[in-house]
Amino acid sequence: MTDTSTDPRLSDIDGFRVEIDPDRQRGDIILSRPPMNVIWMGQRDQLRVAFEELDTDDRVRVIVLRAEGGNFSSGGYIKGFLDASPEHVSHLADNIAAPWRCAKPVIAANQGYTFGVGFEISLACDFRIATHGTRYALPEQKLGQIPGSGGSARLMGLIGLARTKDVVMRSRRISGEQARDWGIVVDCVAVDQLVAATDALVAELVAFSPLAQRTAKKLLNDSENATVATGIELEGHCYSRLRQSEDFAEGVLAFHEKRSPAFRGC
Repeated sequence: MTDTSTDPRLSDIDGFRVEIDPDRQRGDIILSRPPMNVIWMGQRDQLRVAFEELDTDDRVRVIVLRAEGGNFSSGGYIKGFLDASPEHVSHLADNIAAPWRCAKPVIAANQGYTFGVGFEISLACDFRIATHGTRYALPEQKLGQIPGSGGSARLMGLIGLARTKDVVMRSRRISGEQARDWGIVVDCVAVDQLVAATDALVAELVAFSPLAQRTAKKLLNDSENATVATGIELEGHCYSRLRQSEDFAEGVLAFHEKRSPAFRGC
């Protein structure tokens, strides 16, 4: 059974909807302005709120960002940039970074055009699944601009400087297969398998300890720009704390008893 979020801050949302499935411990943010799912300026603030609400909802263990129709998103509403103040525009990346800030795992299920801010918010997620027909791009150079919501920085962390220059400075499109080969996505499937692949990843993640999942995500995010020595030190502190958890004790006991662990998140 699927519950639709009724948080008052999301009562006037436009361009997407939020659904919660308590049985699967899953919350979905669904872009719903087909066929291109253009993301309007005000929608960015609302998307941030939606991620924050799902991150604090005890019914949800995994968050999925997906879209209706054949395209994930062709990008932002272009004219909206001309109307927005410089101060507002300078903070666009804060909203689009909402999936990255979530303590819970976030999956982006991409299909068709995944351009501009659609690509950038997907890059802020923990996992991306593409289809054979997915096309990723940061086309801002064609408008005399550059990516403004963290896209170039996040992409460079995944594929390196030379490939990022190739994508950003040439407004180059990347296929789903190439995104998989470059390590941008974890899987590339036929479009009719996208739902099943997303469901399978959700089920896999839900089976792990929620405490260990949150710890792993924070550790990896915090270590992203750290030295190796600092990353190892952070890892050691996190490992030590988890050794005191009930979930770790349950995991060890279940291993020796040859059964599936019953994690409680504490």
